[in-house]
Amino acid sequence: MSNAKPTAIDIGTQYYPTQLGIYDEMYATDNKPFPYWERFMAAIEAMGSEKLELRRREAQRLLRENGVTYNVYGDSQNLTRPWRLDPVPLLISSEEWSVIEAGLKQRAELLNLILKDIYGPQKLLKKGMLPVELIFGHEGFLRPCVDALQDQQRYLTIYSANLARDPKGRMWVLDDRTQAPSGSGYALENRTVMTRVLPDILRETKVHRLSGFFKALRKGLADIAPHNKEDPRIVVLTPGPLNETYFEHAYLAAYLGFTLVQGGDLTVRDGRLWLKSLSGLQLVDVILRRVDDSFCDPLELRSISQLGVAGLLEVVRRGNVAIANPLGSSILENPGLMAFLPRLARHFLNEELKLPSVATWWCGQRRERDFVLQNLDRLVIKPINRSLGNHAVFAEGLSNNEKDKLRGQILAKPHLFIAQEQVSFSTLPAFVDHRIEPRNAVLRNFVVASDDDYVVMPGGLTRIALQKDNFVVSNQAGGISKDTWVLASEPDKPVSLWNQPKRNQLIDAVIEPLTSRAADNLFWVGRHLERIETSARLLRTVLHKLRETLEQKDPLDNECLKLLLPALTQVTGTYPGFVKCDTQFLKAPEPELLSVTKNSVRKGTLTTNIQAFVQAAFSIRDLWSQDTWRCVDNLQRRWQQRVVNHEIDIEQLQNYLDELVTGIVAFSGLTSESMTREAAWLMLDSGRRLERALGLIALLRATVVFQCDDALQNQMLEAVLVSTDSLTIYQRRYRSFIQLPMVLELLLLDETHPRSVAYQLNQLSAHIGALPRSNDKNHLSEEERLILKVYTDLRLSNLLELSSPSKNSGIYANLETVLSNTAGLLWRIAEVIAETYFSHSQTSQLMMLNPREDEL
Repeated sequence: MSNAKPTAIDIGTQYYPTQLGIYDEMYATDNKPFPYWERFMAAIEAMGSEKLELRRREAQRLLRENGVTYNVYGDSQNLTRPWRLDPVPLLISSEEWSVIEAGLKQRAELLNLILKDIYGPQKLLKKGMLPVELIFGHEGFLRPCVDALQDQQRYLTIYSANLARDPKGRMWVLDDRTQAPSGSGYALENRTVMTRVLPDILRETKVHRLSGFFKALRKGLADIAPHNKEDPRIVVLTPGPLNETYFEHAYLAAYLGFTLVQGGDLTVRDGRLWLKSLSGLQLVDVILRRVDDSFCDPLELRSISQLGVAGLLEVVRRGNVAIANPLGSSILENPGLMAFLPRLARHFLNEELKLPSVATWWCGQRRERDFVLQNLDRLVIKPINRSLGNHAVFAEGLSNNEKDKLRGQILAKPHLFIAQEQVSFSTLPAFVDHRIEPRNAVLRNFVVASDDDYVVMPGGLTRIALQKDNFVVSNQAGGISKDTWVLASEPDKPVSLWNQPKRNQLIDAVIEPLTSRAADNLFWVGRHLERIETSARLLRTVLHKLRETLEQKDPLDNECLKLLLPALTQVTGTYPGFVKCDTQFLKAPEPELLSVTKNSVRKGTLTTNIQAFVQAAFSIRDLWSQDTWRCVDNLQRRWQQRVVNHEIDIEQLQNYLDELVTGIVAFSGLTSESMTREAAWLMLDSGRRLERALGLIALLRATVVFQCDDALQNQMLEAVLVSTDSLTIYQRRYRSFIQLPMVLELLLLDETHPRSVAYQLNQLSAHIGALPRSNDKNHLSEEERLILKVYTDLRLSNLLELSSPSKNSGIYANLETVLSNTAGLLWRIAEVIAETYFSHSQTSQLMMLNPREDEL
């Protein structure tokens, strides 16, 4: 731009290189920017490239800390890929948006009518307006779903379309997404981040807000609830945390106030769908599904699926549950339908398509097939079924033999192929390497049925190619997202997603039930967290003793170290480790200590425990606040970057362990201060108390149970107190030398000390008593009997007997017996809790993928 300020020349907008024959979103035909783009880019130029780069980094930091990811199948090295956001949005004028909005509404209405006919009277097939082979030959047509549509005003609740421009600037529909359209949550998160990094520019640009769309989504889902239920229970059905867009599933569930569920969380009984929760079965009215329709019912659809609910389709037939979108709606994603939409628009709506599809030829018709075979080099060939391994083929890039093979495939089964015109996507400005450069782009829009109309999100998810002149615009291929700003003539009024009570009106609190799967993960989050802390604290103590041994050359320090090293192996479970090893191994323990710290494939190491902790926490991402998740992210990221990915020595490890413990304390504090004392908290803290007791018992059995001379025992007891963060309280309380009876009193029996076994049992007893249970209140449950027994047995222990040495055994036998029995009962309590509360959760589902997940 000629008016660019000299200080901002480095940003490169004045040298923006448009491409001949390709429409650019920023420039009009006279090579002058649109006025709204000119104002925006002037603000960017005034900022300069360095400041804009800082804003881009800030956006990536916010996205990372919020856990925004896009998982990539087949990427074994980096399954969880961070979401990428370009700070330069796509701008759309209000005049142009009105045209796009009208076209999307019309298209959604048309597809809704087609869906109603295909699974209803099938008049289009009977009249020949749709070829039978096109419909019945598509994997998305589910015969068991015929006549299973619920009686409602609109069957297609959610619709999404990918849009691109031709060289003349006209918007075309590349494809339709009707099964489980993804991306709306990412669009919302992009907008949330942009309000943080470019607040002034966004406010001055007068951009339409997105909250109205999500309010319409909540209402639209509530409207399809069967039996006109006023306050229906709505759940979000996800394939699980390994799914590529799992973040969005959790994000939308939390944002909309719905329960996130997997197939194992649901069950069919008496012709209805129920949610399995800690407080019993809860009736489900509406499913917002993110599982492919053929995987939703292994009884009638895909029998191998472990992602769905057996009998779900029968519940739909009975009209006892509504699903958005209906099972079988993936038939509308058949690209062959695009060739027939203009005629069907005239048939159903008596209108021409306002947003035309990219030119499409279905090879099941002779004339179209002949045209495709004669013009193969100018077309893109696609199978009508979007299953794994089926990809679009750009015929111009094939060899003669490959073209002949492709022709043979088309001639063998012509009804399974379509051809489309090669579309050159428009370009728009992107901030790349401190400069503004053009990148090819695709816009995904979102539509939802609400009341008697369709509501379009004023914006959408824009994606750009990673490399210049690349027409492959996909997150799977490393694409980058953009916010989409639809400009308003005046500032939008805020729209609240939630009910607005009258002044001084009380509204009953809604407590979403905790699923068995979520309870299981919460329980293990607590257990993994304690394993990390126990290992980290003990490892710090070992490193401190190792340093003392090397510096002071004291034989007593060396003897203490020889006891602490096997104790580390026993507490962490990293066998064989230092147990029954030769003397030379004990003299040079550094490699094994680093392995216990860094090894990511060895069970029991700090790294594997951190990975397990993060995986369990990510599986219930919808339950954490942003601050809490930020704590999880920081803990994992810093450990990975500083310890796992780098060569470190023992001296550096001490500092990293300090930071790790600080991160654990931060997470503990956040959950303690922010979680309500309901079922989720009870499960999380029960896991922590159980594991802390087991870890402490393992430490005591590996150290103080052994009889040593007084000097060595004092060193060992001090090390135990240090590793349990109890030395200061011991000194303040007893004001004497460290002796075994007082250490046992503090670490075993003191109910006021948060690190003692008695404290853990007391808390665990209270939590178990507060958990939901059967209606039989007059009898103790098995877990209540077990915790009562283990707690009573410990309280009845005699300290003098526990600290009395046994003849010829080399151990404190009474202490070992009590610790062993206590540990055994605690392990049994863990089993009973799992059998009672987690039996419904199927962990194997975490390994199942959703192979036809809507690709972004």
